[in-house]
Amino acid sequence: QVQLVESGGGLVQAGGSLRLSCAASGRTFSSNVMGWFRQAPGKEREFVAAISRFGGSTYYADSVKGRFTISRDNAKNTLFLQLNSLKPEDTAVYYCARQAQRGTDYYTLSNYDLWGQGTQVTVSS
Repeated sequence: QVQLVESGGGLVQAGGSLRLSCAASGRTFSSNVMGWFRQAPGKEREFVAAISRFGGSTYYADSVKGRFTISRDNAKNTLFLQLNSLKPEDTAVYYCARQAQRGTDYYTLSNYDLWGQGTQVTVSS
């Protein structure tokens, strides 16, 4: 059974950086678009970034464009999210997710069928 396990979260000052990782078990990692979402306290989970199966295309929420970078290493079954120029409003639990079906949009939560447990990112001002 495929599982996703995030790591790399932590406490950082505003302007700092973090690199999140998402390790996937199983041999079909490259078969799916992968995404990152986040959920702040009292708010709904929201799209952050997504990457095509072989990394040729990336997509970002406007709020993180130019600051965050999504990437993947299919040989190592790992998804990454580089977070730079962090702001207090980036504080949230960050989740990686696997898109269930090709051809669906990358920003809708219900289009993802497998989720990690999340990793906390806290940005202090």
